[in-house]
Formats: sequence, structure tokens, C-alpha cells
Amino acid sequence: MSPTQQFTILLVDDRPENLISLEEILEADNRVFLKANSGNEALKLALKHDNIGLVMLDVQMPEMDGFEVARLLKSNPKTRDTSVIFVTAISKEEQYMLRGFREGAVDFLHKPLDLNITKAKVKVFEQLYFYQQGLKQAIDDKDKVNKQLERFLYIVAHDLKSPLAGITSLLYLLKDDDRLRSFDDVTEYLTMLTDASEHLAGMITSILDYSRKSDHQLQAEKVDVHEMVEQMIRLLFPPRNIHISIEGRLPVIHTKKLKLQQVLQNLISNAMKYNDKKEGVITIAAEEDSDQFYRFCVRDNGPGIASADQEKIFRLFQTTDNKSNSDSSTGVGLNIIKMFVEEQGGKVWVDSDPGKGSSFYFQWSKLKQPEFS
Repeated sequence: MSPTQQFTILLVDDRPENLISLEEILEADNRVFLKANSGNEALKLALKHDNIGLVMLDVQMPEMDGFEVARLLKSNPKTRDTSVIFVTAISKEEQYMLRGFREGAVDFLHKPLDLNITKAKVKVFEQLYFYQQGLKQAIDDKDKVNKQLERFLYIVAHDLKSPLAGITSLLYLLKDDDRLRSFDDVTEYLTMLTDASEHLAGMITSILDYSRKSDHQLQAEKVDVHEMVEQMIRLLFPPRNIHISIEGRLPVIHTKKLKLQQVLQNLISNAMKYNDKKEGVITIAAEEDSDQFYRFCVRDNGPGIASADQEKIFRLFQTTDNKSNSDSSTGVGLNIIKMFVEEQGGKVWVDSDPGKGSSFYFQWSKLKQPEFS
């Protein structure tokens, strides 16, 4: 049996016969028992073994009673999350029960022990322990993925910055060339390209900054989402057959701008990229969802998404059978959206009618009291 399937119980009692009796009651194939005859011995074992799932602790012991042992276990960072059940013959009066809970106990078993109740309670704490271990593993896995994505962002941003700097320099040279000043359309297009390259350079700088910092170091700021989306639409250069509009007025939110910008830009870019209609229509809207969230929507009249794919698309490296002109989907973008939205307590989902279009919804937290301007 692997260590992750074992449930280790520390039994603490100054009477050896009580330890033997408890072990016989609780014995199971996946359980490992550690036994201590005193408070000091119990503390040594708890510090030595880092996989103890439950402590069954007698209250009335010489030198150091169970209350003091529990208090010391809870005061140590290594053992403070370990569940402690007091096994005691002392009074059931409220004052003793309350003291036990204050010292860190999660439950009481009173002597003489009821076999069925004892087994049932220990089974509950065993299940809770394995749930907690599973949650810790899931958090560790998520942290590993986050670190991989941060490294990915840094590498991509770093590799893009040098050629972009060269493109920007050439655009400035062309823009200042007197021979092109008489061509109004060329000058206009060069201005648009220069603005776009500067905007892209700013985004790359932000991504590099983000990849160097932990999330809590990123500063929230006041963001006019309407103004941000208008600029985004201009700089995405939608084809002539794609019509993008904003429904109503988007809010002003105090938030981490780069993350919200990445979410919206990814959804709008996807709506453009996969649209298969002669006249593509994309609409961006937002409304108050609750006291805690705004609900944003990016709606399109594209190919839609099959029901079987609507959950899959938000998983890392998962894609659908929909094809774009460039067919360059990596299955990363929507997973990043999901990660950004869920880390602040929101959710993201899609409603889609295959052949008619999709509506992507996501909740965005109100970090401070937002406003509509």
C-alpha cells in the first residue's frame, strides 16, 4: 500500500491496556498506529512523523495532561492542522467541553467507549483527511501549471520584443519619409500600424512584468473598460466583413488591468478568428450580476460550439473541430481565461447554438465599488 493511501493515527494514553484496546477497535488494512504513553512522547512522535491524520488523546495523564498536549500541537505550524479527538472519562460538563475545544480538539469520545460511535467518528475524520490531501495535491498541481504558464509568457514576450522593436523603428522611418506624405491613405495606415506596434510593445512589457511578479504584487488600478475595449477593437484590425460593437456603456472597475484585458482580447480575437459568416457580427456587453460581480458577454454569429465541446474548451490544451483561417489554436487561451476568472471567485461559461453563434460569459469581481461613467 502506498503512503498516500495510509491513514496514520497517534494514540496517546498513560495506560498501555487502553492503547491496545483502541488499536483493536480501530484496526483496518489501511491504518497505521503510533502509540505514546505520555504527553512528551506524543509531542516527539507528532514532530517526527509528518503524515499523522488523527490524534486520539487521553485527557487525564500525569506530568502533562491532554489539554496541554493539544495546546502545544496547535501552537506548532507543523502539527496545528492535525485533528485531535479527546478520549476521556472526565465530566461531560460544559466547562470541560469548552476548554477542550479552546485548546484545539475537534471532538470528544467519552469512556467507556461506544464501539460503533468510536468507529464511525474515526471513519469521518479519515475521509476528511484524504479529502484534504486531495485538495492539497490539486493546489500543488495548479501552482505547477501556473509557474509553467508564467515561464511560457516570459519566453514568448521576451522573444517577441526584439523583432517588434525593429518593426516599430522601420515604421517611424517610413512615416517620416517625405516621399510618402502626399499619399494620405499610406500615411493613415502607417499611423495605425505605428499605434498598434506601440500598443503591442506595451502589452509585452506588461506581460514581462507580470511574469516576474507574484499575483499579490500586481497593483489594481482604475480601468475604464469601455475605453479599453474601444482601443482594443481598433488595434485588432478586424476584417471588413467583421462588425464589432459595444452594447451600452461598459463599466469603470478598480482591477488588475492586464488580466481583464487578456480575457476580453482573447474572447474577441477568437470570435474574429473563427467566424465563418459572410458578414460577421460581434457584440460586447456588461451588466451588474450581483453586489460582488459584473457579468461580461462576448457574443458572435460564428459557427457555434457543439454541446460535447462546451465544457472541454476551457481545459488546458483542449481544442474543438472548428477551424480558423490560420488554424493555430493551442488550447491555452481559454484555460488562461478560466484561471483568471476563477482565481477571484467568478466563473466563465458559454451558451452556443451550432451554426448560429456563441455567447461567452464571465464574471469579473468588483474589487472596489465600481462606477458607470
